[in-house]
Amino acid sequence: MTPTDSFVRLSSEALSADIDPKGAQLSALRDRDGLDLLWNGDPAVWAGRAPILFPIVGVLVGGNYRLGSKAYSLPRHGFARDRVFSLERANPSAAVFRLSDDKETLRVYPFHFNLDIRFELSGRTLSVTATIRNRGDEAMPASFGYHPAFRWPLPYGQPRAAHFIDFAADEPDPVRRLDSAGLLMPDRQPTPIVQRRLMLQDSLFENDALILDRVRSRSVIYGSAAGPRLQVSFADAPYLGIWSKPGAHFICVEPWHGISDAEGFTGDFHDKLGMNIIAAAGAFSTTMAMSLLDE
Repeated sequence: MTPTDSFVRLSSEALSADIDPKGAQLSALRDRDGLDLLWNGDPAVWAGRAPILFPIVGVLVGGNYRLGSKAYSLPRHGFARDRVFSLERANPSAAVFRLSDDKETLRVYPFHFNLDIRFELSGRTLSVTATIRNRGDEAMPASFGYHPAFRWPLPYGQPRAAHFIDFAADEPDPVRRLDSAGLLMPDRQPTPIVQRRLMLQDSLFENDALILDRVRSRSVIYGSAAGPRLQVSFADAPYLGIWSKPGAHFICVEPWHGISDAEGFTGDFHDKLGMNIIAAAGAFSTTMAMSLLDE
């Protein structure tokens, strides 16, 4: 990708990052040698790079939700990734982007909000902090998720089949899967994580994402036995999605504060699985950090 004038570039001695105001999306992450760590967004495969998910994560039953006596529609992962954020402030190593409610958002999500996304590069770490502020006078339900897609394989000479994800803690609990409509299926499946390691292979993603809804780890490390690796840290995310497409050259590590509707869900939006309820004039904040680790 060649950044245009509208992109914001951050840099440190070890990394550089380009952020697109559309969706406040991290669009490039490179090491000091200029090697790309992030997926290139090839639209023939998947056009995303690191979309921001708000005000829902995943999909709704029938694409709709109920709020009291009224019904609204939202697309998969909400609308934030398709909206242009304003650049609130920036310096060579940090930038803050903001999305606020407007006539278009109020038609599909009747709440007054600010969504701030702060990117900060420090040495070998890029941190991304999301802050959702409820500007209204009633409680606001909201979900949020990160969706970064890393190169698979990483650009350090190791084959795709040699890549894995190591978890910081034991992850013995069964995992969740999505049906063909993207809804959460009720049955749990045995975890493919063995001794804290998930060996990456296409068969894992034949039925969409691998979802840890009882995740214990607060960080994972992605890479291979040789060469630098990437650590993704998420201090408080209750869900973690791992996703790719069979044969694709990306792997997504997705800390979520929210999740797809369960099959058959008919309840109010406030009661949706994984929903965060932000008090009037209150705020919700979460951070994901991506660090390039030495070999």
